[in-house]
Amino acid sequence: MEYTFGGAFLGVGGAFSGVGARRAGVDGVRAGYVGIMLRADLLQELLVAYGPGGQEDAVRAICHRELAPHVDEIWTDPAGNLVGLIRSADPECPDSPSGPNKDGSQSIRVMAHMDELSMLVKRIDADGSLWLTPAGTMYPGNFGLGPVAVLGDQETLTAVLTLGSEHTTKESQRIWETKPDQGDKSLDWLHVYVFTGRTPEELSAAGVRPGTRVCVHHSKRTLIEFGDYLGCYFLDDRAAVAALLEVAPGLRDPRPPQDVYLVFTTAEEVGGIGGCYASRTLPGRLTLALEVGPTEAEYGTTVSGGPIIAYGDAQALYDKKVADRLLAVAIELGLDPQAAVFGAFESDASQARAAGLTAQAALLCLPTLSTHGYEVLARAAIPAMSRVVCEFLRTPQPD
Repeated sequence: MEYTFGGAFLGVGGAFSGVGARRAGVDGVRAGYVGIMLRADLLQELLVAYGPGGQEDAVRAICHRELAPHVDEIWTDPAGNLVGLIRSADPECPDSPSGPNKDGSQSIRVMAHMDELSMLVKRIDADGSLWLTPAGTMYPGNFGLGPVAVLGDQETLTAVLTLGSEHTTKESQRIWETKPDQGDKSLDWLHVYVFTGRTPEELSAAGVRPGTRVCVHHSKRTLIEFGDYLGCYFLDDRAAVAALLEVAPGLRDPRPPQDVYLVFTTAEEVGGIGGCYASRTLPGRLTLALEVGPTEAEYGTTVSGGPIIAYGDAQALYDKKVADRLLAVAIELGLDPQAAVFGAFESDASQARAAGLTAQAALLCLPTLSTHGYEVLARAAIPAMSRVVCEFLRTPQPD
């Protein structure tokens, strides 16, 4: 398999280059595929934008800018999802008002979530320290101590997530019990707090209160390249968002045989809220989620392998016929796909199916090392996902 590379931006330590990828050869010149490349500048922009659950405005603005030129309609729904509609090539398609499926049952919803793992202020101490609770499955040890952004209503403040001094004894019980040679407890949210350097009055003036979102600071979100791989926090799910944004121009010529709704969802990490709402309110019977997928021995998946097609996770079984078709498409494209059944994993699609909000559900994943931590994926993985989705959507859906 041959790739060509391009694109550059300045990152920590110098120029970041060679991260765009597209497949060359016979498959690479198929309609709509030549232009599918990894846009490193766009991915970096998505990564540094703060997007905690229920407050995805900055990410949504980027997605709207990129999506609008390539869709027939675009809007933000009441759940905060950004929705782009690409109409069918045929005005007499099954989903048209004059067609046999007036309910739009042949339409397909493809989703990638805009939100990220983050924290909420739980309480504010008299010295201005903040105590936190996670929004999603997030552990302080996976993201590390250091700078955070406190998203006050009036001002975004920089502060520091800290445990305290390691030069302490058992008298400092909260710190002592996390030491491997002492209390030997895993670092948890009960142990850490945010030092703000501000008084409660100053925090109040900035619009900080219980419920305020706290995010890992943008200084810790620089995309790195090493060998054939990329690494950063929050590739979940910004990498899949980048892939979905590339699907839109890929479907303009030729257009798909059914209407397609590209949905950039909210609050997936805290219950799939946006995805469930979109599955219930948009036409169609299939919700296809794009995600990062864990690469571990227990699932038989590797970060160096091709796209992962899931057949089940902790919430639901995915539709076998749809998964089989995704697998066949990836094989046809020469992408060496990986089939998997996940545990301890959920997606917009499985949560919607478990709630009875979609008749069919499917999951396509970017093979990712260290999910919900410092995540790593192959630099060719994002373009590969876009290609699979484009080809899948161009294929007429069986009844």
